[in-house]
Amino acid sequence: MLRRLLLCLLICLPAAQAAAPARVADSSDDALWQRLRAGGVIVLMRHAATTPGVGDPPGFDLDKCATQRNLSAAGRDDARAIGAAFRHHNIVPGAVWSSRWCRCLETARLAFDGVKPEPTLDSMFNIDAALGAARVQDLANRLEEWRGMGPLVLVTHDVNVRALTGVYLEQGDMLLTELRGGRLQTIGRLNAHSAKPAAAARAR
Repeated sequence: MLRRLLLCLLICLPAAQAAAPARVADSSDDALWQRLRAGGVIVLMRHAATTPGVGDPPGFDLDKCATQRNLSAAGRDDARAIGAAFRHHNIVPGAVWSSRWCRCLETARLAFDGVKPEPTLDSMFNIDAALGAARVQDLANRLEEWRGMGPLVLVTHDVNVRALTGVYLEQGDMLLTELRGGRLQTIGRLNAHSAKPAAAARAR
């Protein structure tokens, strides 16, 4: 059932990109940070703000950051603010997995320690629907198997988040979810801008 749902989402992505994006009603930030401390949460994070553009330049090389669309200075600030907010709330991720795209790895590494590149989180922009469905199924299997303390943070791309949840995230947004019956169920959303006051308070 999960595989059929994922395949449907991926086939419908081009139409979804043209339509109004789905959004999630946010719970209070304080309640969400408290929920993160309680454990069992999978955080889907879209990479922080980038230089203008869609996708990557033609002929980009995954091993050469200079050929890709990368974080802007503001995006780097946002990534650091997210990490500072986690520390302010005394939340240590159980693990941090990231797409191998440089903008995701840099977001993850500026925010957290111990980042692991994870191919199942690589961008699915403009890839074959069946291949995308197989990749998301692989990720779903890994999530079912994962056991760890603290939240699991996944740094990835808009198209991947929508394939998993149907929810659109702005750059730097975090969608808090939990795994129920093999599906990711949404708890709420935090973003880099709401994280900044926590980081500023910690600095004081």
